[in-house]
Amino acid sequence: METVHTRPTTALWLMISIVLVALNLRPSMAAVGPLLSSIRGEVPLSFSSASLLTMLPVMAMGLAMFFGMGLAKRFGEHRSIVLSLVVIGLATVSRLFLDSALELIISAVAAGLGIAMIQALMPALIKSRFSDNVSLFMGLYVTAIMGGAALAASFSPFVQVQTGSWRIGLAIWAMLAVLALVFWYAQRSALPPLPQAGLGPQEAFFGNRRAWLLAIFFGLGTASYTCVLAWLAPYYVEQGLSEQSAGLLLGFLTAMEVVSGLITPAIANRRQDKRGVVAVLLVLIIAGFCGLILSPHSLRLLWPCLLGLGIGGLFPMSLILSLDHLDNPRRAGGLTAFVQGIGYLIAGLSPLVAGMIRDQLGSFEWAWWSLTAVMVLMLLIVLRFDPRHYARHIQ
Repeated sequence: METVHTRPTTALWLMISIVLVALNLRPSMAAVGPLLSSIRGEVPLSFSSASLLTMLPVMAMGLAMFFGMGLAKRFGEHRSIVLSLVVIGLATVSRLFLDSALELIISAVAAGLGIAMIQALMPALIKSRFSDNVSLFMGLYVTAIMGGAALAASFSPFVQVQTGSWRIGLAIWAMLAVLALVFWYAQRSALPPLPQAGLGPQEAFFGNRRAWLLAIFFGLGTASYTCVLAWLAPYYVEQGLSEQSAGLLLGFLTAMEVVSGLITPAIANRRQDKRGVVAVLLVLIIAGFCGLILSPHSLRLLWPCLLGLGIGGLFPMSLILSLDHLDNPRRAGGLTAFVQGIGYLIAGLSPLVAGMIRDQLGSFEWAWWSLTAVMVLMLLIVLRFDPRHYARHIQ
């Protein structure tokens, strides 16, 4: 994939459309946690089973990173994203009519497949269209992803209260897919197809140790995101908060992710060596988890704030570290697809493990301790990402 220079007006509409598309990439998962106790009131779900509503979409996102690229090359980036938005919208609206745990899980997996196709295409698209400011535009894209999570986490309980139905609280987010479809489809004539639409072969990176290290790093970081997304609201409901208050707390956390997702890449954009920025983010996450365990009620807003600032910056920075390893947009896109594919398979297990810990020990605290240990391990890994040696590790 070559770098394509886009006219300023076209670039503006493309970025607006990318933001609207990105808003659709988390509500199908983020809306579940704040409504979980209501869902469990009508649908028999253990915490382990409920974790599948987050785990399986994330696993599907990982797997689809690999087989989805063949479809993207065949249909082109524009039509692939249209198709993905249709899948996400239909999976989301189908929740109006679901009555069993299996049906809920199938809808979540379907949404995950649509999400994966978009997430596989976007990094390469951004690197090719906005090559001079990749960090800034990746930050905007990832911030929009987390903004969608913030909207769903904050307003799904409100929609449930107003309508008396958790199903509407889950399904209403299909409206975002319709809005994104309108904007994205309107650009079909203004967006000439990129050369060799799609990404480079991920198979080339299976034998590369640095690619695996980047994938593990991304997966461990995303594990903290998926666990918090799935279990922070249920954790605080168990601590005595109402569903609406717990949802607002998760919404506040994701709002902090949005802030960090905008600011952190802008700061990092000026630095060739981004390890110090990433290390600060990991320390914020560690402090947030420790506060969540040791003093969940005292300074209740501080711990989600620290977690949000840390996780919100870590997600885009993990992808930016991968993009920085290669100059060619097509190969860099292939690397990020590999990193996300393996990483989401790793991250997808974390909500299930946390749910099993909750079922066995009666508390989420040991899950938070485990994630704290993971963040310490990531601090050691990030030391190895010295930009002076990138060319030595990946050609």
